[in-house]
Amino acid sequence: MNAEFMQAFEQLGREKGITPEVLFDAIEAALISAYKRNFGSAQNVRVSLDRITGEIHVYARKTVVDNVADSRLEINLNEAKAMDPRYELEDVVELEVTPKNFGRIAAQTAKQVVVQRIREAERGMIYEEFSNRESDIVTGIVQRMEQKNVYIDLGKAEAILGPSEQMPDESYKHGDRLKTYIIEVKKTTKGPQILVSRTHPGLLKRLFELEVPEIHDGIVEIKSVAREPGLRSKIAVHSRDETVDPVGACVGHKGMRVQTIVNELKGEKIDIVKWNVDPAKYIANALSPAKVVSVDVQENDKMSRVIVPDYQLSLAIGKEGQNARLAAKLTGWKIDIKSESQAAQLGNSSGQDPLLAEEELV
Repeated sequence: MNAEFMQAFEQLGREKGITPEVLFDAIEAALISAYKRNFGSAQNVRVSLDRITGEIHVYARKTVVDNVADSRLEINLNEAKAMDPRYELEDVVELEVTPKNFGRIAAQTAKQVVVQRIREAERGMIYEEFSNRESDIVTGIVQRMEQKNVYIDLGKAEAILGPSEQMPDESYKHGDRLKTYIIEVKKTTKGPQILVSRTHPGLLKRLFELEVPEIHDGIVEIKSVAREPGLRSKIAVHSRDETVDPVGACVGHKGMRVQTIVNELKGEKIDIVKWNVDPAKYIANALSPAKVVSVDVQENDKMSRVIVPDYQLSLAIGKEGQNARLAAKLTGWKIDIKSESQAAQLGNSSGQDPLLAEEELV
């Protein structure tokens, strides 16, 4: 290999983020294997690659012994001293054994090593880039569907949207542009495997962070998210600035901000509720759009009894219990919902007044 060849390797290594010395060490290691493979040698050899000229020398390494058992690995003490009187037993003697036509084999081997190392380096950089983006949103283009998996082109890499991470009734076509949430990045022999989701609650949270500047700037904080993907979600928000309405900031002018997110999630309904440090008020807000008369909480058991007007009962519970279920997920409290008439019946049957005095809940 000539000097220009070596300079090209070095430049290529730098461009791909590989230290030239690491590249040259890898070439030397590969040349040892190439020598043994092409010249049928079981010798212990060392390959020296001149970093500037590209000259290659192969040296057989032999241990100095009194009695030689294997001439490929050992050399007699007298023979070694004839070469250099300073040699002693157990020293290692290096004898040059560079084949005449080794340059062609070396060049071919070096090219293969460089290509392999560059591929490994690129995979490593892609892994580092995307592993640092776990729990973040990426935008990609649907490439193909295989065995219910959707493969999404992210530019430098390909992501997999598995069946369990796909939204119900959402169809995917080649060329569709899609926002997904990175749930995990794995190292594999074929490069990084990026697993993404359309159903993760984190997707909704990140979409609001992208769409609402007040969240991005830290003025408005997302306290909790509960999702039934493709159907309905609830998100609890809190403002660190009393002059900023957290719900209004998330909804946006004429509902434009939340509508953008609804469109991205293919029509998933989103309830934005105000978080409150008081569990009773928080639970009442979480049951929005239903109006609540009163909330009784049992701190130790994280249980609550909610009373709503009779005409609001079905709204509070929601279709197939969806509203109550999402409110429970959002707040972390078990919620038992009763209408005013049901509460009155319970109170009369027990000889007690209905639970809780009414209070204004915000």
